[in-house]
Amino acid sequence: MAGTPEPLVTEPSPHEMRNPETRRELRRAAVWLGLAAAMALVVILIQPILIILAGLVFASMLDGGTRLLGRVLKIGRGWRLVIVVVLTMLFIGITVYQTGAGVAVQFKQLQATLLIQFDRLSQWAAGEGFVPSADDLKGLAQQAMGSVGKLTSWIGTALGAVTTLFMIMVIGLFVAMEPRIYDRGLQWMVPSDHRAEFALTLGRMASQLRRLLAGRLAGMAFEGVVTWIALSIAGIPMALVLGIITGMLAFIPNIGAFISGVLMVAVGFSAGIDTGLWAIFIYFTVQTFDGWVVIPLVARRTVDLPPALTLSMQILASTLFGVLGLALADPLTAMIKVALERNSERAMEDEPALL
Repeated sequence: MAGTPEPLVTEPSPHEMRNPETRRELRRAAVWLGLAAAMALVVILIQPILIILAGLVFASMLDGGTRLLGRVLKIGRGWRLVIVVVLTMLFIGITVYQTGAGVAVQFKQLQATLLIQFDRLSQWAAGEGFVPSADDLKGLAQQAMGSVGKLTSWIGTALGAVTTLFMIMVIGLFVAMEPRIYDRGLQWMVPSDHRAEFALTLGRMASQLRRLLAGRLAGMAFEGVVTWIALSIAGIPMALVLGIITGMLAFIPNIGAFISGVLMVAVGFSAGIDTGLWAIFIYFTVQTFDGWVVIPLVARRTVDLPPALTLSMQILASTLFGVLGLALADPLTAMIKVALERNSERAMEDEPALL
């Protein structure tokens, strides 16, 4: 009949999924695709993530100093934080003002000295038949020393890392000013059923991190000052810059001590056999005293991480994330250790209920 509407199509359209199994499989696929996208995003944004983690580590340093000052001065947290920041800036400013020009000159001398020493080593190794060609070893040494030259230039001028250091300090300062705001924000991102457990684990991580950094700073101060004084007494050139490098590299145990020792011995032998032997003696004396006296005393009140574990984490972190990952290897290890310990405790707490 004219004017009669055509019957509607009742078959499912191509984009309809009425089959429950199809919908379930698509949801699973979406979860896996989302996980893969998240992992890819982490890989792409790894450098900003490391900068944020470094800012949190710096915030832990400031927070630790603020808490320590609170044992002496019964004033508000804000004023104590201001005192810690001002004292830190004054120390850095006075150190740079008093030693800045001399340190810059010594860093240039260090780079030239190391190049000369590696050239001598390559010639000696080739002459003794340890390597097939002196040119090959010399080329490798120049490449390696090019990296060392970049490192020493970065330490001396800090021009290449000003932005990164500034962002780390700003993030750390903001977090240290109002740590509870960020604590509540992180808890809000966790499901409500798990917030109590998350808060407990996060609090333990923060405490462990503060203790770890306190021990690291104490070790850095000891190794840097004692090395500087001992090298100066022994008449080894560039004692101040070697003390600064030793103190800074003490933040990275195992690897840092080895690098500082190589630099110290190379500079010592550049001035003569006697000074080289004195450099070896000073290095082993300082490291032995630090390993057998200072570190055990500090570890009793801070954090004692197994050396093999820290070294393995440093190798992995440096391979994956570079220098910044190497510097953050120990703090990350300490936080992972706390999380695993808390997970084990929770499993043991749940066992009686299951039985």
